[in-house]
Amino acid sequence: MNPAFPPALAGLIAQMLEGVSRKELAARAQQLSAAYRAGQASHGMEQGDVLAYLLARAPATFAAISAVLARVKEVAPDFAPQSLLDVGAGPGTASWAAQAAFASLSSVTMLEANGAFRLLAAKLVPGAHMIAGDVSRSKPKSDLVIAAYLLAELPEKSVAMVARDVWASAAQMLVLVEPGTPQGFARIRAARAALIEAGAHVAAPCTHDNACPMSGADWCHFSQRLQRSRDHMHLKDASVPFEDERYSYVVAMCEKLSSGARIIKPVLEGKPGLTLPLCDETGLRNEFVASRDKQAYRAARKLGWGDLFFG
Repeated sequence: MNPAFPPALAGLIAQMLEGVSRKELAARAQQLSAAYRAGQASHGMEQGDVLAYLLARAPATFAAISAVLARVKEVAPDFAPQSLLDVGAGPGTASWAAQAAFASLSSVTMLEANGAFRLLAAKLVPGAHMIAGDVSRSKPKSDLVIAAYLLAELPEKSVAMVARDVWASAAQMLVLVEPGTPQGFARIRAARAALIEAGAHVAAPCTHDNACPMSGADWCHFSQRLQRSRDHMHLKDASVPFEDERYSYVVAMCEKLSSGARIIKPVLEGKPGLTLPLCDETGLRNEFVASRDKQAYRAARKLGWGDLFFG
């Protein structure tokens, strides 16, 4: 899977960037990357900053959210949301990904505090209803609620409260996505615990509602590779035509669906067989699949980091 912007969207973004100085965008992109790593809020971003975001951060954000929504479709193939609430929408990145994933969507509402992002989102997601304000604003009940890369901008102590607040707006499903860093996972873990306490069931990546078994310096995260455009490479001063976006996430639903075990790290391959690092209701464990067990080995070789395992 290599999620890329839908062609129509990519063309629209290209039109917006016509005549814009790439040198200026590169300088702004460097500042954005530093702010992203520091978890700083995006409320003060101006028009030039949001255009730089389109090239520097939106492709990776879109790829990560698309990967998460693909997992959603695996565990809940009958899920067909009609309404979407995109909380902390930015330029509408999560809305693009949701529209690409679910043809059933007929209404999109975006909540965003930054005026420059709202102006941009209105052009990129035509027909969406815009709400100005932060996560504390009143929000409509929607089948699918997505809050992507929002919790990183909040103090960790407020994560549980915010998670419960956005869950209250979810008629069927809530998706939270954060950077795949120890700090990002710490927020996802805190949100997960608060959601379970509020009566939600975890659909992904976890296949259980038990306490998270991760401890110490370990953290649960996944990786999505995406191709870089020429402009993207220039802005990031990159020498390779791809990047790997690391992300952490949790998907909560009103009903319990998950089963099996999640592969939470890269699969280890050796001559005797494959070792799959797993997490399920029993906790963390390694599953060894011997190469001499031809049928099981062939099936396991098709699996990778982030996939479900049914052994």
